Amino acid sequence: MVLNYIWIAFFIVAFLIAIIKLFFLGDTEVFSLIMQSTFDNAKTGFELSLYLTGVMTLWLGLMRVGEKGGMVNILARWLGPFFSKLFPDIPKNHPVTGSIMMNLASNMLGLDNAATPLGLKAMDQLQELNSNKEKASNPMIMFLVLNTSGLTLIPISVMVYRAQLGAADPSDIFLPILLSTFFSTIAGIVSVSFFQKINLLNKVMLLYLGGFTLLISGAIYYFLNIPREQVSMVSSLASNIILFTVIISFIVLALRKRVNVYEAFIDGAKDGFGIAIKIIPYLVAILVAIGVFRVSGAMDFLTDGFKYFFTWLGVNTDFVDALPTAFMKPLSGGAARGVMIETMKTFGVDSFAGRLSCTFQGATDTTFYIVALYFGSVGITKTRYAITCGLIADLVGILAAIFIAYIFF
Repeated sequence: MVLNYIWIAFFIVAFLIAIIKLFFLGDTEVFSLIMQSTFDNAKTGFELSLYLTGVMTLWLGLMRVGEKGGMVNILARWLGPFFSKLFPDIPKNHPVTGSIMMNLASNMLGLDNAATPLGLKAMDQLQELNSNKEKASNPMIMFLVLNTSGLTLIPISVMVYRAQLGAADPSDIFLPILLSTFFSTIAGIVSVSFFQKINLLNKVMLLYLGGFTLLISGAIYYFLNIPREQVSMVSSLASNIILFTVIISFIVLALRKRVNVYEAFIDGAKDGFGIAIKIIPYLVAILVAIGVFRVSGAMDFLTDGFKYFFTWLGVNTDFVDALPTAFMKPLSGGAARGVMIETMKTFGVDSFAGRLSCTFQGATDTTFYIVALYFGSVGITKTRYAITCGLIADLVGILAAIFIAYIFF
């Protein structure tokens, strides 16, 4: 529903601005440019979707190997003590604990197809524990905000789009996204814990949160203290080593469990093919709408306003061209993805704005969509502070992405 309103708004605003340009500014080419953009972006959307067929097939095949090898279960075991402290209202050894951990572990590995059903199952089990069936319980809100914060270890889809658009190194946004999504997740946990009065200073929480924070802080400190010309090279090298190590670990785990690696890969790859084909109409629709919005000048009005404001404050404005992706992300993943692609096409896939828009895309998740999907599935109408905490996580993720992008790019 949100995407429907956004899509219509893009066209209506673009039409009104084009009319103003034609009759008040004498711009006789504006409608010609709009129509040319419409056809060009329809072609781009189709070509991107076709390219997705190969790359999504590859990555979802590898992810299925990892899933069969037990990587999701390993992550769930590692995170078990931590999440038991985050959900004190859930009875010990309740089945929902497993569903929650499996959902979050699947999200971290980029297994969206597995994460969503597991998330819906977890929400249904949480509703069974809920005394007020119309009002979100504390565990429901914590679970939902952990999903909206978008913690992802492997941002597959973002790397795929960068590869399709000709990035010199599609994985160079891997570490910036990982760092940004860490901060958004921490912000989500802290904000919900504040409302629920969860003690974050006990030994288990300090061990996990402190350990992760020291690791991330160390990474940021390291990149701040090496020569700037080495940042991109070291980041790219580290990203590629980590990613290939993950792939090898998936294969080794599968071999240990005597999984037929080839058959598991083919099984997952089939899902990748189906997803790539299904996304064609959605990608074409949103790219055309965003292209019309940008060519009409509406996007320039938006970004120029922010540039003027931040220039007045004396702040560097290089990040402003990527802000539309950040604005769209809490509302609609499809719209944010389209704006990200349009930004890379307009400013260059390896430009600062292009890379930052990709970091925005991976740093957080679609708060309003997730709230509607998960709470709607169990009939929750009173969301309490869930949206507030979700948006706090989004804001922190966006600010972190800007700061980290200036370090890396």
